[in-house]
Amino acid sequence: MTDTPTVLKKIISRKWQEIAERKAVVSVAQLEQQAKDADPVRGFVQALERKVAAGESGVIAEIKKASPSKGVIREDFVPADLARSYQRGGAACLSVLTDVDFFQGSDDYLRQARAAVSLPVIRKDFIVDEYQVLEARAMGADCVLLIVSALSVERLRELNDFALSLGLDVLVEVHDAAELELALALPNRLIGINNRNLHTFEVSLQTTYDLLPHIGDDRLVVTESGILAPADVSAMRAQNVNAFLVGEAFMRQPDPGVALSEFFANEPL
Repeated sequence: MTDTPTVLKKIISRKWQEIAERKAVVSVAQLEQQAKDADPVRGFVQALERKVAAGESGVIAEIKKASPSKGVIREDFVPADLARSYQRGGAACLSVLTDVDFFQGSDDYLRQARAAVSLPVIRKDFIVDEYQVLEARAMGADCVLLIVSALSVERLRELNDFALSLGLDVLVEVHDAAELELALALPNRLIGINNRNLHTFEVSLQTTYDLLPHIGDDRLVVTESGILAPADVSAMRAQNVNAFLVGEAFMRQPDPGVALSEFFANEPL
């Protein structure tokens, strides 16, 4: 996209350097073999759909140590413990930040979290190249994130096709109507709406409400960012938004899984 936000440009510029560094250590051929040897995918979309079909919220619970805007969010950070807590709390899926430089994430965090539970996991990172998609599959991810504002139309389509060819699910993330139009041109079931403006970093749930009328019933909408209280969940459910990606609100609590169960305790019958 031509109007890629400045912060995102900085991150993506670093991603290309990181990819080159990683390729020097692990070749594409080696990575392809690792991806083939990885455990079977667990069905990320299916896990969300099962929850929604049962009348519950499909929660993607995020394991996130830090962010560029907030700094360190959680000091007591043991991915396996956090994953188990989330599973006990009723999460449908996990999201694990693997970006090192900006979010203090790690590929190992994803491996550790996934090994501790039976939940499917999305690799939350800034994916711009097939190498990263292969990495995701090799480390055991069940889904990848593609951010429309970070990619050209052609790259978005190519990376989406490649991920699907590996058996991965894809969460395509949008921020406005123009990006949504591009996302809807893909065959994906999941559409993520990020309520955070990547230019200003302001968060407004109105972003999801404004885009909803343009999305058909054949898609499963995941609202991201700004879900900070049970009232936010109720408001979204009233608009038939039934899937949520929540991280910071849980990460700041002593037991994130308990916080999750309390957030979603008043599910509509």
